[in-house]
Amino acid sequence: MKRIGIVGLGDMGSGMSTNLLKAGYSLTGFDVNAARGQAFADLGGTLAGSSHEVGEKSDLVFVMVLNGAQVYEVICGETGLLNGLQSGATIVVSATIDPEEAKALIDPVTQKGINLVDSPVSGGKSGADGGNLTLMAAAPLNVFNGVKPVLEAIGGNIFHVGEDIGMGQTIKASLQAFIGSTFTAIFEALVLGVKAGAKAETLYEVFASSGVSSPLFKNCAKLIMERRFVGTGSHIGTMYKDLGISMNMAKDNGVAMFTTAAAYELFRSGISMFPEEDNWAIIKLLEQIAGTEVKFEESR
Repeated sequence: MKRIGIVGLGDMGSGMSTNLLKAGYSLTGFDVNAARGQAFADLGGTLAGSSHEVGEKSDLVFVMVLNGAQVYEVICGETGLLNGLQSGATIVVSATIDPEEAKALIDPVTQKGINLVDSPVSGGKSGADGGNLTLMAAAPLNVFNGVKPVLEAIGGNIFHVGEDIGMGQTIKASLQAFIGSTFTAIFEALVLGVKAGAKAETLYEVFASSGVSSPLFKNCAKLIMERRFVGTGSHIGTMYKDLGISMNMAKDNGVAMFTTAAAYELFRSGISMFPEEDNWAIIKLLEQIAGTEVKFEESR
């Protein structure tokens, strides 16, 4: 399986493309954004004019777009993958969508004799660039085993989470509830400490040496304290969308989500104020309320 395709060439798709090309795969890609398409071509990929064309030139296609509506259009639309792929090909949905949206793809895809892998990813832009994403893949075991060598080109931790389509998205929605709530706790703890007179550097050093230390905390806190709120590869709109999926899943399953609900509302407020910025920008809302600013006193 050497002919790989990808639809969606943004922060995540571009990093995945780089690593697929490094692994020696023939790669065809498409994005509605012309600049992203040109950047992909500059990497050495073959730029297509539509999702349909990607399908015609591929045996396996990754779909890395923003939301469920886009995923459905890319796959099932008039110029979608299903009109280009041959029977026996595989579609890997690496975008994060609602589990029910993933399940809605089963019938149209299987009717064409095409395999479907529900495999959202985690790790952000740095994970995509480094080829060490975490993949949560749901598919029949024989399908998963068949595509695993391709997945290894983009992932460092690849989990087969079940055979039922939608289970990958279920795991991802649960994970995003955890991550979103963690972000909220980091924002509040840093603002509290600085407002009460602690130095940002001290808070960072102590938190990073405690039991709550993690790469997530260190990256998030550093970006905040360096006042880097744009272009870090974690757009606020994406997390807001993902937390919405988590909350919808909670509603469908009758699960109380007190902490995630608070995180969702904070992200809702943040996106209304900083729609073009990244997740960390939300701390500016809390800073405004508290009348303080979390930053390193000296650049590092």
